[in-house]
Amino acid sequence: MRDLPFDPNLIGWAATIVLLVTLVRQIVKQVSDDASDGVSSWLFIGQITASILFVIYSWLVDNIVFVVTNCLILLTAVVGQIVVRKKKAG
Repeated sequence: MRDLPFDPNLIGWAATIVLLVTLVRQIVKQVSDDASDGVSSWLFIGQITASILFVIYSWLVDNIVFVVTNCLILLTAVVGQIVVRKKKAG
């Protein structure tokens, strides 16, 4: 790793925060909308699958920033899928 005057993981954690804020904002918008007609369940199925694979990969390469980030992204995908299904069912 390069000899840097700061911990490069700080950049990864900053990216994690930005990404999660945007994903949570989208979920809040979905919850407040009356319908989720324009939201495909396949979006969340793909995101869930990719997140699981990225968690495994991140763990295998021993990168805690990406393990945590991808676990949190997985959580947002599961919540998003639940919201869409409830909106379409109700």
